[in-house]
Amino acid sequence: MIKHKLTKGYDVKLAGKTDKFRSPAERSQFYALQPPDFPGIKPKLEVEVGTIVKIGTPLFIDKQNADIKFVAPASGVVSGITRGERRSIQEIIIKTDDRDEYEEFTSYDAKKIENATREELIKEMLSGGIWPYIRQRPFSRIADATAQPRDIFIVGMDTAPLAPDYKMLLDGQEDYFALGLKILARLTEGKLFLSVDGSAEERPKAFENLEGVEVHTFAGPHPVGNPSVFMHHVKPINVGEIVWYIYAAHVALIGKFFQYGKFPIERLIAVAGSSIREGIRKYYDVRLGLPIQALVNEGALSDENVRYISGNVFSGRKLYENGFMGFYDNLLTVIPESTQRDFFGWLTPGLKDESFSRTFLSRFFRSDEYVKDTRMHGGKRAFIQTGDYEKLMPMDILPSHLVKAIMAEEIEDMIGLGLLEVDEEDFALCSYICPSKIDFGDYIRQGLEILEKEG
Repeated sequence: MIKHKLTKGYDVKLAGKTDKFRSPAERSQFYALQPPDFPGIKPKLEVEVGTIVKIGTPLFIDKQNADIKFVAPASGVVSGITRGERRSIQEIIIKTDDRDEYEEFTSYDAKKIENATREELIKEMLSGGIWPYIRQRPFSRIADATAQPRDIFIVGMDTAPLAPDYKMLLDGQEDYFALGLKILARLTEGKLFLSVDGSAEERPKAFENLEGVEVHTFAGPHPVGNPSVFMHHVKPINVGEIVWYIYAAHVALIGKFFQYGKFPIERLIAVAGSSIREGIRKYYDVRLGLPIQALVNEGALSDENVRYISGNVFSGRKLYENGFMGFYDNLLTVIPESTQRDFFGWLTPGLKDESFSRTFLSRFFRSDEYVKDTRMHGGKRAFIQTGDYEKLMPMDILPSHLVKAIMAEEIEDMIGLGLLEVDEEDFALCSYICPSKIDFGDYIRQGLEILEKEG
């Protein structure tokens, strides 16, 4: 086990932590799969309204790679297809019949996995809809099944605000996780790396006595738990190389899929945020693609106007009241939605307002948690280099220089400054503290898309 202790970064201490209690959520009548959860995919529908589907029936495929299938999270009938701008597909909604009929795939035990070829395993994962859980760097897209990754990184920690506890997520999943590791080991000629929270009081039992995996513990402030930081400090990506990465909870899903030959729909979702009442903030056993109304309702809210986020406040996706949880997310965050301006707010001492800089007295009288709303506290201004961005980046990357290279579309500078190693989420803290209100993540995605088009 190799230990890493990083100092750069910043922990945003949001109020509304999830209690470590677990209970079943209400069964919903509707479930959905959402193509926007898969960046870079151009969906082609395989169903229409009225089509009868089973769990595991393909709902759409990728136009650019028809082998990648995205399958139904419930059995029943397709009741709606929601479209957005330029008729882009936003949701495929299924009205469940409660019979839970499954498409059957081949089941595997450990011995059968050892005898199977890499191509056979990949083909099974593609047809069963489980392949999208594996993503690749650079560009953070669904992994190219025809490529040979240098290594595979398994992310076993999360340091984002109000992130779910991995011990809770993997409780009871030990056998599935071990089987998933055996499958991943067959997909690369390189190494398997696993990141573990070095500051956690208790670690998942699934991480004990592992074979064929190089374990690295990371301790420090956010974003120490991000995949990019993990890769950068273990084995950085060089130009021309491809690595795959996957979250530990999804490794267990792969193992479960192969053991039973059925697309796994069971999930554990943490509900968190200051706008959720106590007693509701806990872990729920749910099904993939459930509506957030099955987790929270008006009686569960402590604020009148709220924002629902599938995921964390830095990299999650905004949802409406009738929205559905995302494909990759194990967290629902609910915080106050506000547009109100504080009268002479810049003159207040700010004892209850978090401050990274020394703007407020809270910098010297720190609290364990803060209630934060959706306000930006100012408009866009000229791009000011303060030197603070570098304090938040636990990698050898200069955020302001990289963003300026992207603005100027200087491809060689983008690559030289480390763009191929990062993703939008790695710059969320820079956007959070930025006095110029620059959306760093938006520029990072623009840069990655430029590099992707250039090949």
